[in-house]
Amino acid sequence: MTAPVDESHNGFALRWARLAWILLAAALVVPIVVAGLRGAVLFTVTSIAAVVVAVVAVYGFLTWRGLLRLAALVSALCAPIVVLVVIVRERELWVIPLEAALVIAAFGSARAALRIRSSESTMPEYPAETVHRPFLVMNPHSGGGKVVRFDLRRRAEELGAEVVMLEGPEFVDVQALARRAVARGADLLGVAGGDGTQALVAGVAAEHGIPFLVISAGTRNHFALDLGLDREDPVAGLEALRDGVELHVDLGNIDGRPFVNNASFGVYAEIVESPQYRDDKAKTVLDLLPDLLDTSAHAGLRARIDGTVLDGPRALLVSNNPYTTDDLVGMGRRLRLDRGRLGVIALSMHGAGQIVGVLRRARTRGLVQRTAAEVVVFSDEHDIAVGVDGESVRMPSPVRCTVVPGALRVLVPRDRPGMRIPRPVLDWVQLSRLARATTRR
Repeated sequence: MTAPVDESHNGFALRWARLAWILLAAALVVPIVVAGLRGAVLFTVTSIAAVVVAVVAVYGFLTWRGLLRLAALVSALCAPIVVLVVIVRERELWVIPLEAALVIAAFGSARAALRIRSSESTMPEYPAETVHRPFLVMNPHSGGGKVVRFDLRRRAEELGAEVVMLEGPEFVDVQALARRAVARGADLLGVAGGDGTQALVAGVAAEHGIPFLVISAGTRNHFALDLGLDREDPVAGLEALRDGVELHVDLGNIDGRPFVNNASFGVYAEIVESPQYRDDKAKTVLDLLPDLLDTSAHAGLRARIDGTVLDGPRALLVSNNPYTTDDLVGMGRRLRLDRGRLGVIALSMHGAGQIVGVLRRARTRGLVQRTAAEVVVFSDEHDIAVGVDGESVRMPSPVRCTVVPGALRVLVPRDRPGMRIPRPVLDWVQLSRLARATTRR
């Protein structure tokens, strides 16, 4: 059964998606029709061979390392050139600009279908109450020393904030710090640091119903990004104390521990555990992809997503609101943080073709991507390794993930960059779903 689409909201996406597939089909058929029988056979054989080489090369790029990975990349880039050579040899040069026009039009239609409207990424703003006793936790080691580099402590204290620095090698219970501050009368809690620390203090702010301030002094600060803050200017976050508005966002919960971004299991958790993860997340994911694609290993996980049971996922990501459909590693964007739903991405892949198809977003077998109110994760072992907002922890099985809608009042500057709508990514799975959908009025 095809899913219905609201004509007034998504009907335009359906029409563009169907046009994209029609143009792509035309791009495949036209060379065969115009080249004649001899050309058709040659073109077909060459095209099939080129596709096989490209798929194997892409798989090799994802699974191999070193010179083999470089060779695979070169092969993947050269495969389509062979097809062009055949067209030139048959002296049907006029087919090339026609093909280019069809492909460009198809890609343009696909991007139009997948384009995100501003209304889909705009969270409502609420008037902010006057803050009298803000309390801020700052980590001077986070983000390569942004707290010191931007002189955040002095700037915050000039605005009337009490600041505690997380200095020294010993462990500091930031939640206990925040609760003591609230007991002394603090009417706002804030953090200049990474997302893991942000989440712990945010949980205390949500408990007491007071505003929470995000200062983007961490390495990545994905939470700040999805709030529309400028991650390169942590000083701008302090401006919320002068002239701010509130966003009421959801807060994830994993067995009593709050999270603002995501909780990861299986290979995802192994990626978070990597020492290189904090310095270069994208490179770490690429380096560990061969382990993800090693289907001989078994993660020993099971997940109950609302009422549906999923057996044996190699990797599982549960997020506070869903990531965009093309983001399979939770390093991209969430359009909104106030939908009251968990995002779920699970990978259970078997075979090279299936793996490459999922990672290229050309197929869905082995991929579960949905929203849920509750996710319960079971393990064959007593404990489960979990990456919670980039922090590696172990929790007893089973682990229960939920989301609390509108639990967190986040104070943000009135004047801020806002959510930058990402350019549409050619997600062929999503495009196929759109094209098969029906409309309703």
